[in-house]
Amino acid sequence: MSTHPLLRMTGVSKSFLGVRVLHGVDLELRAGELHALVGENGAGKSTLMKVLAGVHRADSGRIELAGREVSFEHPVQAQRAGVATVFQEFNLLPERTVAQNVFLGREPRRRGLVDERAMERDTARLLDDLGLEGIEPRSKVRSLSVAEQQVVEIVKALSHDARVISMDEPTAALADHEVELLYRIIGRLRERGVGILYVSHRLREIFDLADTITVLKDGHLVDTGPASGTRPADLVRKMVGRPVSAVFPERLEPRGEHVGEVRLSVSGGGNAQLDGIDLQVRGGEIVGLAGLQGSGRTEIAHALFGIDRFTRGGVSVDGLRADPRSPRQAVRAGLALVTEDRKAQGLSLNQSILANSRLVLDAVLPSGSGRRARRIPGILSALELVARGGHHQEVRYLSGGNQQKVVLAKWLATDPGVMVLDEPTRGIDVGAKQAVYTLIRELAASGVAILLISSELPELIGMADRLVVLGDGRVAGELPGGSSEEAVMALATGAPPDGAHESADEDSAGPHRHEEAAP
Repeated sequence: MSTHPLLRMTGVSKSFLGVRVLHGVDLELRAGELHALVGENGAGKSTLMKVLAGVHRADSGRIELAGREVSFEHPVQAQRAGVATVFQEFNLLPERTVAQNVFLGREPRRRGLVDERAMERDTARLLDDLGLEGIEPRSKVRSLSVAEQQVVEIVKALSHDARVISMDEPTAALADHEVELLYRIIGRLRERGVGILYVSHRLREIFDLADTITVLKDGHLVDTGPASGTRPADLVRKMVGRPVSAVFPERLEPRGEHVGEVRLSVSGGGNAQLDGIDLQVRGGEIVGLAGLQGSGRTEIAHALFGIDRFTRGGVSVDGLRADPRSPRQAVRAGLALVTEDRKAQGLSLNQSILANSRLVLDAVLPSGSGRRARRIPGILSALELVARGGHHQEVRYLSGGNQQKVVLAKWLATDPGVMVLDEPTRGIDVGAKQAVYTLIRELAASGVAILLISSELPELIGMADRLVVLGDGRVAGELPGGSSEEAVMALATGAPPDGAHESADEDSAGPHRHEEAAP
């Protein structure tokens, strides 16, 4: 690895609408190095990457590539200089071939016509350089797996002769067996001297891959140092600024009678084969559903809510057999589902806050929608929704955290007895996260049964009264709230270590080397 920086960013600052999101950040990246950039949501990681990629222009600071100062006003300028970015959301055309996507907008020509053979030949060479087999340059992108589409994005970057590649949450959509493919490609890139700036909230990946780790918090540089010798618990403290145990609100005393209880006994259903799932969530209880990607977490939520049919079993709510065969039936049985993708599945972005808050009432419960709708302004106020245009503002103009509050208001207006929360804090900032955590605690205290699904183990451990761990569509075991991440991951992977059931202390509350996620 070269001792001279391939990339140097010095004093980079950036503001949006007068709000400073980067405060004089410094960063260095060397050839063949993987430099991890970590921090909570809203820490400034993506903004720094977009400044490097030419999406945003820094207000102040200096960027040097191989000792030469550069300034990018457009992503094309960054690409031509050898800087490529692989964003979390793929930027591919599914109906075009791999080769056509790799050379999109800069197709080689022969006698004035696009030279398809040259594109396919050059794409095959790039794939071969990465040691990849099984991806054909002529294949349509829509026929590829998610991991293979990720490969196409990386090949696009290499086709620009990239010396620096930024990767933003590259494993977010990958199954665990697909992550190994990405690891292998990263190894090849490093052997070729490519510098990699890597953003991920999964500390297992950070400690598997990184040479250097930089921590950002609220747009400030907190620390930069070698990954070797860094303790995961110390890294988490740097990210959140306090022990992990202080992130989550205290449990509240129950008020009144418990009003909800749900039991699920199910096999089959969804995209994963659920096998003999027996799950009970009592009113006033928060049950965390943990497991690796593909373990069946979301499939259970869909089975409960009538989205996916299952082969055997049933659902009961408050002791009465419900077996919802559609979301409409589930709502009428007292269930609510906050989906993991709020923009695609939870909101009508071009409609107002009030219209979105009434979506379920008007569609499913019209007979009582008037009375319930009158409560919506109070619900939005209690959620501390921030909207400069008032409740008639279109939802698309809200921040991610405020959009999530609208989703929650939509369901709270139905007076549910059971709430299924699938990744309720994904993509929202730290302040909004804590507001959601407080709401979950208050709902449980009022007697609502809460099933909490999350990829962030500290979130599950900090919030749940009880943890149900899944593995390959089955219940691998149960743990009390506050158990260590080692215990959860041991059940999820099927390899329990000694002392797996010990509760977490301050040092073990944060993720460890082979664990899945951080706040």
